[in-house]
Amino acid sequence: MTGWIHPAAFFFIAAALLLFVKGKAKQGIILAAPALGFLSLLIAPEGDHGTTTFMGQQLIFGRVDRLSLIFGYIFTLMTFVGMTYALHLKHEKEHIAALLYGGSALGVTFAGDLFTLFLFWEIMAFSSVFLIWFKGDKPSSAAGFRYLLMHIVGGLFLLGGIVIHAAGGGGIAFNALPHAGLGATLILIGFLLNAAVPPLHAWLADAYPEATVTGIIFLSIFTTKTAVYALVRGFPGTEILIVLGAVMAVYGVVYAMLENDIRRLLSYHMLSQIGYMVVGVGIGSELARNGAVALAVANIVYKGLLLMGMSSVLFMTGKRKASELGGLYRTMPWTFRLFMIGGLSISGFPLLAGFVSKSMVVSAAAEAHQGWVFLLLTLASAGTFLSTTLKLPYAVFLGEDKKIAATDPPKNMLVAMGLAALLCVLMGVLPGLFYRLLPFPAEYHPYTVAHLVESLQILCATALGFIFFLHKFHSENTISLDIDWFYRKGAAAFLWLAKLNKSFSSPER
Repeated sequence: MTGWIHPAAFFFIAAALLLFVKGKAKQGIILAAPALGFLSLLIAPEGDHGTTTFMGQQLIFGRVDRLSLIFGYIFTLMTFVGMTYALHLKHEKEHIAALLYGGSALGVTFAGDLFTLFLFWEIMAFSSVFLIWFKGDKPSSAAGFRYLLMHIVGGLFLLGGIVIHAAGGGGIAFNALPHAGLGATLILIGFLLNAAVPPLHAWLADAYPEATVTGIIFLSIFTTKTAVYALVRGFPGTEILIVLGAVMAVYGVVYAMLENDIRRLLSYHMLSQIGYMVVGVGIGSELARNGAVALAVANIVYKGLLLMGMSSVLFMTGKRKASELGGLYRTMPWTFRLFMIGGLSISGFPLLAGFVSKSMVVSAAAEAHQGWVFLLLTLASAGTFLSTTLKLPYAVFLGEDKKIAATDPPKNMLVAMGLAALLCVLMGVLPGLFYRLLPFPAEYHPYTVAHLVESLQILCATALGFIFFLHKFHSENTISLDIDWFYRKGAAAFLWLAKLNKSFSSPER
């Protein structure tokens, strides 16, 4: 372990120290942990570190290579941004949960074997649920229990798959896994659940909007992106992922168009964006996998920025339905401007992060002669611009002025949004530096005339359609039913039958 310190160590130590400090010292610790974690990665030598033998199996706590490093960089950077956004919180409980969550995500990222991965995978699930429960109301309590139940099920699939795979002679090393066999299939299901791939997705849009104002930022960073990392590492070229990802990209956009809850809308868009990444993993070429990784990194940044913007609206107004909001650009001008940078980024606007990352996956689909995938991803891209960058900010900031008393949020929240916006711009303006961090040796040049013309055509056509049919895009106070309806009703029916059976079987008194 000489010459290398696991970045998760700074997170776990900081979480323990927060129990004993207050005030400025607490703020210093929560910012120092991700900063030190990031610095430790800059000097981390590639190779296996922290190896130990347990029950005859070699456990590797620190497999450092280009793939794990780029996820480590963005996890630590965006934890710093998220902690800056949460700096105003008086109680340390959310900070502790977020640090444990981030540390366990780093544990997954640098795990060189499946058992170490599983250990941190479970810590990640149990620490993250508190960012939902700490909201402290009935909906967050129920959503948290459903979230935890789903991740326990996913963990059981993962553990069962690991045991079967290892017992069948596959070993526990976490490298590319077979595309067939019961063990590998169960592991894949465990990864897909955390990636929120339909039909295993409803937990995300159910739970994330019920998280605390700051908790949803950390939720958007870690769980689904560690799953994308695991898919890139373990299942490149698995063709079923192409179908699942393409469907997922469109599915998320359709539900986002129907949604009225501002944070739930962005949660559905998270599904759509992850769909692109899953497609990239499924195609499996070096360009496609680089695209999946680049988009995961960019998405962590601009999705975090978008959620910080809408969480700021919730924090300052107490309202989370688009139909109840409007005209806030007058009273929350900086929130509006920074949100729009995130919106333009996710839509693939030139000179921003989405333009240089999302197009890699779309181009890889074209190179692989997956015409139908190319069309679905292009359609999803237009839907993203329409719902996230046009409809949502129009309803919240530019629509009918509802005369809501509000101001921009505290300075620490604006600084955090500013840092995320800066990262969006830097990735878009300097893609060469960004691409140097990608794990696979594939060249890509985003600023070609063809790509610029194609992107601007899609954006302009979508914007014109929005303007012409603006009267059709007003927000309505509706509830969209998703697949979670089945397990909610199914669970209620099961409990009813259990109580009925108990009443019949109880002895007479």
